[in-house]
Amino acid sequence: MALASAWLDPVRERRDRLLANRRFQRWAAAFPLTRPIARRRARALFDLCAGFVYSQVLAAFVRLGLPALLLGAPQTVDALARRLEVPEEAMRRLLDAAAALRLAEPRGDDRYGLGDLGAALAGQPAVAAMIEHHALLYADLRDPLALLRGAAGETALSRYWPYATRGAGSGDAADVAPYTALMATSQPLVADEILDAYPLRRHRCLLDVGGGDGTFAVEAARRAPGLAVRLFDLPAVAQKATARFAAAGLAGRAQAVGGDFRRDALPAGADVATLVRVVHDHDDAVARALLRAVHRALPPGGTLVVAEPMAGVAGAEPVGDAYFGFYLLAMGSGRPRTAEALGALISSAGFAKPRAVATASPWQTGVLVARRL
Repeated sequence: MALASAWLDPVRERRDRLLANRRFQRWAAAFPLTRPIARRRARALFDLCAGFVYSQVLAAFVRLGLPALLLGAPQTVDALARRLEVPEEAMRRLLDAAAALRLAEPRGDDRYGLGDLGAALAGQPAVAAMIEHHALLYADLRDPLALLRGAAGETALSRYWPYATRGAGSGDAADVAPYTALMATSQPLVADEILDAYPLRRHRCLLDVGGGDGTFAVEAARRAPGLAVRLFDLPAVAQKATARFAAAGLAGRAQAVGGDFRRDALPAGADVATLVRVVHDHDDAVARALLRAVHRALPPGGTLVVAEPMAGVAGAEPVGDAYFGFYLLAMGSGRPRTAEALGALISSAGFAKPRAVATASPWQTGVLVARRL
């Protein structure tokens, strides 16, 4: 593969020089057979330049509560302006921008309803919560070169996710509350993806490592009535999980254990362990230590399920390598990994070669399953 890539380098270099040539660009934009391609590329480049503006239109749309206000009930610009205390002309500008992005849709008589993407957003509170959360990410990306060079200092995301840079010892109640709430909001959709792809009814006891407030564990227990559940997370987070288990009527078969996998042994006795959006938060050395801790907790033949967004997903490469790559850089820990790289990390911890399990939205949730040797 490397030889083939090197052999193609001269061809790619000639292509790059040609595409960068202004005379060729003008010719391609005018020639009927190449005009559609040239226009698509120009539009794609403009969208990259304008992406931050688009994201801020989305943020304003969500922060004003427009998905809920427009759901099933078109509103006039004047009514929205008065209700949301935004000048009418500014409200019209926002709605026109949102319509261009398919978040809103003009309905005549100076009324607007939801566009197809706006309607989808109205049904996903987890997405709206992430959009609000992105204010921290945007603050950290205001100087991307400083971030890349390690000169940005303490970032907003490293403060939000304190375990990323300060270690597990930072997990008191005040530290864990914001990110635990955010994860709980987004977890139900991810839980459905995982449990549809890999049902847990075949197992007797689940160990959910880094399981947050228990949202995933509760859904796993609901789907598999005979499944006992153990959750392991920082002590302050485990307390929240204990309360959720009690509220869900699971106190008799669900237990939350507080600790730090760097120092404390994981609870034994489970025949399946899950790591849901946990491994990619850590650099390789810490991730390998975590996987080895899970290996020690499982019996021979036990099953490991790792679920998280992965790099290199065909057709969704920007999700892993661009979005999560820079998000985790700003967070100060971890990186997106391809399924192959993550599989190698899992195998190095003593598991058999993992197999990938298809999910409905692989760009959002990839799943690898491995057996403990």
